[in-house]
Amino acid sequence: MTMRIEIDDGRHWFLPGETVSGRMAWETDGDVESVELRLFWHTAGKGTEDVEIVRELRVDTPESRGERGFSFELPLQPYSFSGSLITLAWALELVALPGGELGRIDLVVAPTPVEVRLESLGREPSGGALKLGARPEHP
Repeated sequence: MTMRIEIDDGRHWFLPGETVSGRMAWETDGDVESVELRLFWHTAGKGTEDVEIVRELRVDTPESRGERGFSFELPLQPYSFSGSLITLAWALELVALPGGELGRIDLVVAPTPVEVRLESLGREPSGGALKLGARPEHP
């Protein structure tokens, strides 16, 4: 079996709310009831792993060989992020059912081309901390 996903323009970074589009293609042995393209996020790291399918495109009783375009609007959140304890990643997955053969492409959904790095958040900026509501002292 061959399961393939191609994203228009070969992009892998998207802004929240943007549209991801492309083509999905499959070649199966004919014993497939459906193929599903899933847009989802998942967590990895310490603790319970979570998965949420956000959008889905299903082709029932597909021919053994096929191709179809897709277009999904990305949600505004959550952002792709990584930290020392947990990571949240986005992906597109094309799955043949039953059997579970799949093709997958990882995505970054964030305001910048890389996932948000949690290690850099919450650190004191060089030069000391800024207290909310504090006024600078004038000599």
